[in-house]
Amino acid sequence: MNSDKVYFKNREVAAYRLLDVLPIDSMKLEDWTVISSSYGGFEIAKIIAKTLNGKFDIMFSEKIYAPNNEECEIAVVTEHEEVLIHEELVKSFDISLDYIYSKSKQVFEESIVKKVNRFRHGERIEKLEDKNVLIVDEGINTGLTMMACIKTAINLKAKSISVATPILPTASIPTIESIADDLYFIKKLDHFVEIDFYYDSLEELSFEDIEKINKG
Repeated sequence: MNSDKVYFKNREVAAYRLLDVLPIDSMKLEDWTVISSSYGGFEIAKIIAKTLNGKFDIMFSEKIYAPNNEECEIAVVTEHEEVLIHEELVKSFDISLDYIYSKSKQVFEESIVKKVNRFRHGERIEKLEDKNVLIVDEGINTGLTMMACIKTAINLKAKSISVATPILPTASIPTIESIADDLYFIKKLDHFVEIDFYYDSLEELSFEDIEKINKG
C-alpha cells in the first residue's frame, strides 16, 4: 500500500482527529446523541460522545444486494424498517421494487431483529424526538447506509441531524448536505477506493466486538 495514501493509523486516531474539526465548545451547550451508522463507526462514536458528555448508540442496518451479485449494494434497511434504494442501480439492472421490499423484510426479520433483541433487549434505537443527533462512521463509501440512517433519524423527529466522518468521496457530499444540517469531515477524495485503503489498521468488527465496546 502506498503509505502517503494512509491518512489514519486506526479508528481511535481518526476519532480524535474528527474532534479537532467538530465545534465541540458550541456543541457542548446542548445535549447530543451520537449514533454510529456501522460497526466500524462505533468506537469513534463512543469517543466523540464521551467528549460531548452525550449518549451513544448504533443504528443497526443491513445491505440488500442485487440478485446473483453479492458485491452490488442496491438498498439498505435500518432497524426502523426504513428502506433506502440506490435508484440508478435498480433501474440499470431492472430490479423490481417487490424484490427489494421482500428481501428487506426478510433481512429485517432474520438479522436486524435478533441484533436489536440482543443489544437493547428488544428496544429499537431510543426516541430521537427533539434531540440533536450526530451520526458517525469510520468513512463513507456509497453513502447509502448513511443516508438511510439520516432518513430514519428524520422520521424519528430529531431536532437536528449532523454527520461526522473522517473520510468520504467528494461525490457523496452534496447528497448528505441536502438532508443533514451539518457535515464534518477531515478528508474528501475525488477518486475514492475503499475505506480500509486509507487506514493503516482497520480490522473488521463483529457484533460481539460492538458489545465489548459498549460495555467497556
